[in-house]
Amino acid sequence: MITAATLIGLAWKSALVAGLTLLLLRLVRSRSAGERSLIAHAGLAALLALPLATLLLPQWQPLPADWAIAEPAPAAAATKITGGSAVDPASSATASVPVVADSSGSPPIMSPFAWPSFADLAPWVYALPLALLAGLMGIAVLRLFAMRGRADVLVESSWLSALAEAQRRMGFKHGTALLVSDELRSPISWGVLRPTIVLSPKAVAAVGEAEAIIAHELAHVARLDWAKLLAARLACALFWFNPLVWMLARESHQLREEAADDAVLMADIDGPDYATLLVGAARHDNKATLIAAHGVAPAKGSLKRRITRVLDGSLKRGPASAGWILMSLVVLAGITAPLAAFSATAETKVADETHAMAFVAQQSAIRSMQSAMTAKDLTDVETRDVDTGAAPAAEPLRADDLVGMRAVGVTPEYVAKLREHGGSMDPDDIIAAKATGVDPAYIGSMRAILPGADFGDLVGAKQVGIDAAFARDMKEHFPGVDLDDLIALKAMGVDCDFVTDMRKAGVRLRDPDDAIELRATGMHPRGRGAKRSIVSKDGATVRFGPGPVIEARSADGRVARIEVPEAPAATRPPMPPAPPGT
Repeated sequence: MITAATLIGLAWKSALVAGLTLLLLRLVRSRSAGERSLIAHAGLAALLALPLATLLLPQWQPLPADWAIAEPAPAAAATKITGGSAVDPASSATASVPVVADSSGSPPIMSPFAWPSFADLAPWVYALPLALLAGLMGIAVLRLFAMRGRADVLVESSWLSALAEAQRRMGFKHGTALLVSDELRSPISWGVLRPTIVLSPKAVAAVGEAEAIIAHELAHVARLDWAKLLAARLACALFWFNPLVWMLARESHQLREEAADDAVLMADIDGPDYATLLVGAARHDNKATLIAAHGVAPAKGSLKRRITRVLDGSLKRGPASAGWILMSLVVLAGITAPLAAFSATAETKVADETHAMAFVAQQSAIRSMQSAMTAKDLTDVETRDVDTGAAPAAEPLRADDLVGMRAVGVTPEYVAKLREHGGSMDPDDIIAAKATGVDPAYIGSMRAILPGADFGDLVGAKQVGIDAAFARDMKEHFPGVDLDDLIALKAMGVDCDFVTDMRKAGVRLRDPDDAIELRATGMHPRGRGAKRSIVSKDGATVRFGPGPVIEARSADGRVARIEVPEAPAATRPPMPPAPPGT
């Protein structure tokens, strides 16, 4: 049976396992993504084994006997204080109800007006979020199989050839279903015994990207990444109260994607071309779909990191070696077994009362925050009857929202300042904003440049390092730029100097996509004075000037010259006006 003492033990033990795993990943950050992924998933496996091992293994008390609190012998009669106010713990002295147990061991006689004790409530407080998260995971899995039943079999020869070649190269002999569904915006993959790759109609039309997409998704299938994804979500459900476990789950997902990216590059896919694919896929991810699968489209927070790794040719790539696998198994067994059996003290009624008081104090603080935010500062999380014009009714905050806000330090004053800049926001946006260092000044300066920008998109922009100066510079060069464009420009390393130099060199950049594609190909302006040149990575050179002359020289020495007449001044597009205050 799950008791309060068991939950407290699991809390600090899971924090220790997750913290040690994250520290180890930090120490081995120079290793390949496949090796680091193995360490991360060994830590997740240790977390999943921890509850069962705690129940099955005999108790181990290595500390001196005088350090432990011995279990007191049962007395003829004992009293236990229950009840009191959940808001004001001090009132428990006046609202307490004595519970008397006789020496025969019969159940205690409790007053019908007694409040439940912490030991009685703890299993339910733990089980409700666990059931909610497990239910969401079950729904996401069922959606995958329902989507598979509605999808069509892909018969395009180019995609089937890419799948066969990738299977041959990876030595993957299991049959993989290749389907297409209009319910998706980007490709996904899942499955262990019956692996499945589902493409979106837009991806099917991009035949030139078939080899890279198939290599990425088949790498997930070959590495059993779907099983790892479900294991990570199960660990988050079991230890929903532990932020370190959520951090480890996010890092393990990132490492699975990076290992799949490495598999694509090892299949001789060009790095800049694949980086361009990732940038395009990021604009069409499946963020609004409740599914439990991997996809090639990167999330907002991982786009910059993945593109940086793809374009860095000095990084180690490849799967984990046998030595790393053995080390992970040793670490898994060496940490889980002794930690699960470890017990610092025996369970006592005094300890239970101490934990109960701490729990009541925490609940009091959470209720105070809920009352303040619901009444004043979270009016954006409200529903209004548009037809009747009825007054808005505040939507109650969920328990996991309150815990998340408290964990990152959200206060009613912080939310009130954010609301001064308008726009809708939900608890997840507020938590993400606080965790990434978004302050009201940042929201105000960005909305002055991009009026009406979504709050969640601004948080994502902050995560990739976009500030008001960068947004203002790009707005001057590309008046129609939006936040998605800014994120893509930042991730590819396009800045004001790059755009300015390319235009001085005679390159026409009509929109942000032109700048992104040019940057992804590795081309750059070079030279000073009247002549400007662009050099590609294969040695080909394009020179502009002097005058309206373009000279192209291929790598084998062939030269072509083109004279381009300048457009009349009346037909040239006007430059955007400088923003006020510059």
